[in-house]
Amino acid sequence: MPRPSLAQLEAGILSGDRAMLARAITLVESRREDDTTQAEELLEKLMPVTGRAARIGMSGVPGAGKSTLLEGLGTMLITRGLRVAVLAVDPTSFASGGSILGDKTRMPRLSNAPEAFVRPSPSATTPGGIARRTREAMMLCEAAGFDVVIVETVGVGQGEVAVGDMVDSFVAVLIAGAGDDLQGIKKGILEQVDIVAINKADGEGVIRAKLAARELGAAMHFQAARASGFSPKAIAVSALEGTGLVDLWALVEAHRAALLETGELVRVRAQQQAKWMWSLVEERAMTSLRQRVRSSAALVDLERDVIDGRAWAPRAARAITATLLSADLA
Repeated sequence: MPRPSLAQLEAGILSGDRAMLARAITLVESRREDDTTQAEELLEKLMPVTGRAARIGMSGVPGAGKSTLLEGLGTMLITRGLRVAVLAVDPTSFASGGSILGDKTRMPRLSNAPEAFVRPSPSATTPGGIARRTREAMMLCEAAGFDVVIVETVGVGQGEVAVGDMVDSFVAVLIAGAGDDLQGIKKGILEQVDIVAINKADGEGVIRAKLAARELGAAMHFQAARASGFSPKAIAVSALEGTGLVDLWALVEAHRAALLETGELVRVRAQQQAKWMWSLVEERAMTSLRQRVRSSAALVDLERDVIDGRAWAPRAARAITATLLSADLA
């Protein structure tokens, strides 16, 4: 199949063509320099029609049932007339560089619904459990007319706060009885999360889930007040039975309403744009630095000396930095 032109991609996305949307995301995820240039041009053309969707981040411990919860929540939203996009980030192996990308199989109803779009992407060892071009993919989904864009991220950990830099509302999915529930979200996550959904509140787990939600809700109540005035909440849900999903979405809507009423949404998104800019600066600076190091025999030899134990890493790093900075200043 011939590669579509930028004009074809733009027209396809604006018409809501899911195939063109998928190809556009592939373009923005590419590491080729020419693809990067084209992707930036496409995003710039589409920028005026982005930013209208509700941006939701969803993360959770392994086995918490994020995908099942997303399937139920997304299906419910579709019945309300909303179009839903899910950007599901799969962990990439540091050893092999591979990723399973199996989220579509875990969300069959949502994947096959014409009002939905499910896109699995590898985290590609990006810190924070997000894909390298998640922000750009979100913008493309918004341009394609999706009302809700959900980013499902890898696990819950200290690095996971990166998702907070690109969404409006952050939902953590946990399960009761998996060790210390309060340890399920560390302090860094607790400060970022807006809603905690205690999943698997079904069968014999109903009481445990409700108790965990009550304890977490009480703990979150003592956090410092947020500019939006919204107090983080915890809720017990069952993705299996579909219970609690209406209340969960009501909390998401309440949080978004608070952001809009106080003007926080505009401020937060403006800050996110600045963070996006600096993340791109850091990425391109590191790429440029690595290319310079590889092109310098002296610096390559210095790296080999560190590997062989003939040089001390901090001193070598200082020497490399001094060499690269002097080259910039020359």
